[in-house]
Amino acid sequence: MTAPTALPRVSVVDALADALRAQILDGVPPAGAPLREVELSQTYGVSRHTLRAALRRLAAEGIVVVEPHRGARVASLAPDEVRGLWELRTALEVEAARLALGADGGRLPVATHRAAERLAAACRRPRPSWRTVSDLHTGLHTAIVDASGSDRIRAAYAPLATELRLFVLQLRPAWSAERMAAHHERLVAELERDGADVLRLHLQEGFESVTRRDG
Repeated sequence: MTAPTALPRVSVVDALADALRAQILDGVPPAGAPLREVELSQTYGVSRHTLRAALRRLAAEGIVVVEPHRGARVASLAPDEVRGLWELRTALEVEAARLALGADGGRLPVATHRAAERLAAACRRPRPSWRTVSDLHTGLHTAIVDASGSDRIRAAYAPLATELRLFVLQLRPAWSAERMAAHHERLVAELERDGADVLRLHLQEGFESVTRRDG
């Protein structure tokens, strides 16, 4: 008889980090909000030592900032970081879209269409999870990059995942889920109709929505 496969045990720190990550990526608390140790320790019934270990884990992922003598807060992108992300995304994604469209006579792969459909469906659910919306938003834009067939563009784009999540968190107060759905459904159709430069305007609209709100 084959011995049963051992499943990994989840530590309290792991479970707490998972719970906090899920809440943060759902936008509760919002970007930049303080994470108060006493309140969180009482909410989850854990020691402050355990809480600090979980927060350090999330800090290593880039979604929490821990500052000496000031405590922890949800990470947020400063205005210059939002601009830098927008500039880099524009350079990489517009070129990726150009290559993808050129490879198949102006059509995007089925996988890209499916990614847009999944994002729209998630956005239109009752009380959509912003964490799921964020993941599917990243999935769609990654699908566009993957469709380029360029290993160099894919490699340059991959490290942007955490910043993309933070960007979508900061976009949430300005964009409803319904707007997110419509914007990205329109993007795929317009890319195939009008070409890669449509993506430049799409990214600029998101950038301006965040910077206008933060300003």
